[in-house]
Amino acid sequence: MKKNTRIFLHSIAVAVLLAVPSLAADDEALKKDLTAVIALQSLPCVQVVTVKTQAPSDYLVTCKDENKYHIYMNDKGRVIVEKDKSK
Repeated sequence: MKKNTRIFLHSIAVAVLLAVPSLAADDEALKKDLTAVIALQSLPCVQVVTVKTQAPSDYLVTCKDENKYHIYMNDKGRVIVEKDKSK
């Protein structure tokens, strides 16, 4: 993937996480946005069905296909999506 495309996709992911208030954890828009963030990382997730807010811009999500992820922003402002291994 070209460097400019990667930077653009990263910027969109950061904007999505910053634009969504953490109080709306059960909001359908947040679920859709987090599904998009996971897809931008090329990870499998049909649809986010549950979201647990850990802190602002820090979420534990479960997908419809039973995949679980930890999505957060690191100290450098980069969006991190990690597969949750606590199944």
